[in-house]
Amino acid sequence: MFEPFSRGYYLGRVYVEPTDRDRPAMCRAQHERVNEQLYTSGEGIERTDTPLVMKLDTTHFPVTGDERVPQDTLAVPRDLLEETRVRNPPTLREVLLATADRAERLLELTGGLPGSERSDGHAI
Repeated sequence: MFEPFSRGYYLGRVYVEPTDRDRPAMCRAQHERVNEQLYTSGEGIERTDTPLVMKLDTTHFPVTGDERVPQDTLAVPRDLLEETRVRNPPTLREVLLATADRAERLLELTGGLPGSERSDGHAI
């Protein structure tokens, strides 16, 4: 689903669709699989439900798993989707997935919430 893109990101293609939920989400089974493959170290017992950090256009946001979201789909809250160049959803789009170390840093900066700001007042 995702392939290496740079030192800080993986690249993937998913259908982006609007949702009335308050947080971005993807298929729970895929979320857990991607989490296990790309965010865990393979040492000991590790969580596979931590948020994945994705970037759509210029906006980063944490993504959770939800069994109601179809496979290969990223459900994005309407207000967050309006900040992107996505038109006429659902549409197949390239998204970036932050590597584990970059995701950890981004989540620290924002407190893990969509629409949060960095300590200097700018959105991530």
